[in-house]
Amino acid sequence: MRIAAGQFSAGTDQAHNLRAIHRLMEAAVDGAAELLVLPESSLYASTEPPAVLKSVAESLAGPFISGIAGRAKELGLPVVVGTTEAGTDGLPWNTLVSIDSSGVVSGTYRKVHLYDAFGYRESDGISPGPIMAPSLLQFGELTLGMLTCYDLRFPESTRYLVDAGANVLLLPAMWITGPGKEDHWNTLVRARAIENTSYVVTANQTGPLATGYSIIVDPFGVVLANAGETPGVVFANVEIERLNAVRVKVPSLANRRFRVVPGATSGA
Repeated sequence: MRIAAGQFSAGTDQAHNLRAIHRLMEAAVDGAAELLVLPESSLYASTEPPAVLKSVAESLAGPFISGIAGRAKELGLPVVVGTTEAGTDGLPWNTLVSIDSSGVVSGTYRKVHLYDAFGYRESDGISPGPIMAPSLLQFGELTLGMLTCYDLRFPESTRYLVDAGANVLLLPAMWITGPGKEDHWNTLVRARAIENTSYVVTANQTGPLATGYSIIVDPFGVVLANAGETPGVVFANVEIERLNAVRVKVPSLANRRFRVVPGATSGA
């Protein structure tokens, strides 16, 4: 399976963000991708307090996701993208949406671990997602699971997906810039790949707010593609044969003696 990771810098103009995404989708098709992964918060991103997100959030039937779904159908390209989803009441969710090649929403993941760190409080403007059975995407023998940005710092999040059958981990992000943040990003992404003997496909926003450097890592921790600092698309072939060979050589999943179980829901 050929997977693409697309990165760009979202702003406050949703129509502009949508046009940028369409360009990334077209580049992914030109590169023969079978799936494009796009960043977290692709609908809207700014330095404003997170409370503003309620006023810009959209339903999954709104113009942003509908605009991506329509182009996905035209191009025959499945897409995973992050948006700000209007809630039924209260604050919105930070949501990942998977869209299949016919333009149908095929799965969602609402971010569980909110970014209340490094002096920022995402929870001031976003509701934590409920802890649910993972929404998995199937591409032949490859099973793809979704998680978002700050979830990367919680190894149980990836293990929860792997226990459900995922062998490819998709990680849209807006990894905010700051001292040590690029090093954390690269270290944690590779660690999640190595400890789970799974592929990890990341799609990060670029500057000025985020670090860029979307990477695709194989189950042995080898970086297969790195997008650097500028907007664009990178590609990698994700192969079940490579995954199986690594898991024979490093059978850590088979050897482990602990399992991850859901903890208390947020607010408990």
